[in-house]
Amino acid sequence: MLLRVSNENPEPLYQQIVGELRRLILTGRLAPGEPLPSIRELAQQLTTSVITTRRAYLELERQGLIATRPGLGTFVAQLSLDRAKEAARAAAADRLAAAVAEARKLGLSNDEIAALFERALQGGDVNL
Repeated sequence: MLLRVSNENPEPLYQQIVGELRRLILTGRLAPGEPLPSIRELAQQLTTSVITTRRAYLELERQGLIATRPGLGTFVAQLSLDRAKEAARAAAADRLAAAVAEARKLGLSNDEIAALFERALQGGDVNL
């Protein structure tokens, strides 16, 4: 399983792990019932701390995307269509909120952000 996380990314590592695993689950690249690496194995693969990985797994479990079975391991949860859509909307909302926050930090106005969003929706060039 290839996850893309970076110490250069300003987003906390546990959130990067959550986002990557959520994306893989919601796009079907990780199937329901598929086993995930143990917390220690994933921490070693990503060269992160066990605490960081545990926090990511706890968040994914809270979101209902994974399930831990004591003595057996951690697995991708079976999602209903409604739950999958809800999780996808939540993921998109998180990403959009982060993008808006970043745009505001860069000094863009709400009108400029809205114009960029509209161009992105239309599939056009979003460069100002």
